[in-house]
Amino acid sequence: MKRLLDEISRRRLFIEDIEKNLWIEYDKQNDTLYLYFAPENEEPEESILVGEDTIIAIKGEKLISITFINFSKKVDLEK
Repeated sequence: MKRLLDEISRRRLFIEDIEKNLWIEYDKQNDTLYLYFAPENEEPEESILVGEDTIIAIKGEKLISITFINFSKKVDLEK
């Protein structure tokens, strides 16, 4: 896992036109936050688990999305 995280941290990913493509979705039932940085119909080539419950989706060198599982626990929203 550490080797994979090191490889990812060395990659230079970019976000294309964030003002046009950024959208955020929170699924309360599954406690998952989705941050999308691409048009809705753009599919990633790979999804990588980084950490215990964070997933990044990539297409080439472009960051498509970040998914945070168990989001409310991370930001202490349960109180």
